[in-house]
Amino acid sequence: MPDKDAETILECDAVWKIFGDGAASALRNLGPDPSDDDLKNRKLIAGVRHASLKVKKGEIFIIMGLSGSGKSTLLRCMTGLHDLTGGRVLIDGVNIADLSDRDLVELRRRKISMVFQDFALLPHLTVLGNVAFPLRVQGADRRTREEAARKMIALVGLEGRETYYPDELSGGQQQRVGIARSLTTQPEVWFLDEPFSALDPLIRQDMQSEFLRLQGLLKKTIVFVTHDFDEAVRLADRMAVMKDGRVVQIGKPEELILDPADDYVTKFTRDIPKEKVLRVRSIMTAGGTPTNDMAVPAEARLVEVAADVIAGEGHHPVLDASGALLGTLHRRDLAAYLI
Repeated sequence: MPDKDAETILECDAVWKIFGDGAASALRNLGPDPSDDDLKNRKLIAGVRHASLKVKKGEIFIIMGLSGSGKSTLLRCMTGLHDLTGGRVLIDGVNIADLSDRDLVELRRRKISMVFQDFALLPHLTVLGNVAFPLRVQGADRRTREEAARKMIALVGLEGRETYYPDELSGGQQQRVGIARSLTTQPEVWFLDEPFSALDPLIRQDMQSEFLRLQGLLKKTIVFVTHDFDEAVRLADRMAVMKDGRVVQIGKPEELILDPADDYVTKFTRDIPKEKVLRVRSIMTAGGTPTNDMAVPAEARLVEVAADVIAGEGHHPVLDASGALLGTLHRRDLAAYLI
């Protein structure tokens, strides 16, 4: 979890992506929010509609929605893979639309990195060769790039498989190679587009755990696209839910569960085990006088404290990381979220 005052490293400001000939002029002529019918009459389709968000340095920011919601299109706008029809994307304060083609390539090589659902490994290169490849493109000498690659290979748990080829690896191992390769250049912003969706469920859970482990070590700024709400709430510091190209709500996972913006978000959150997502701080009573000596951490998830709180009497003190009293928690407070 990044510091609440962490600086914004990536910003989307009223981003539009409309597909079709004459999209930019149509957006200018049709006004700030053209309807589907307006666009259809001009044989245009809106992939992203007036999307605005800010990503803080060091956070995992999840973009989620159903197929066709615009989440992957928005990510491609963020990385310059799609030209914008309207709005701005700023990375470290730089409007990527102002960059020359050469500077945009350099941005992708040195400041950002991308991982996609398709592992896109080069079949004729070994694990070591694949992971070292981005540094080869940068012009690093062989010793430098292989030394960096070996560190990343060890970091993702593939030490000893440096000489293997992609077709000799499992799906999970191939994805680890893709992750290691994307980290070799030490990117400031790490973009991942449904990286685990092609994996079997158990391997997918393992990769999610591995992803969180890596983030605990590396503290990257991450933009992660998924259609799976379970995956989103497990990984996210904050998340944006998209529908029909629009961002309909942004917040922490527990904020979306406790205060969904509309029926669309409610549908996503309805079947999520709330005790595994909600933290004590989100349901505690602020202030008050504790009447039980057993303290509970404000950042603990309900499932982690439920047994002790339910077995206890009175109001448990809720403490922040520094030991300061934030409020109290009574077993009655848990009842609505454990059914």
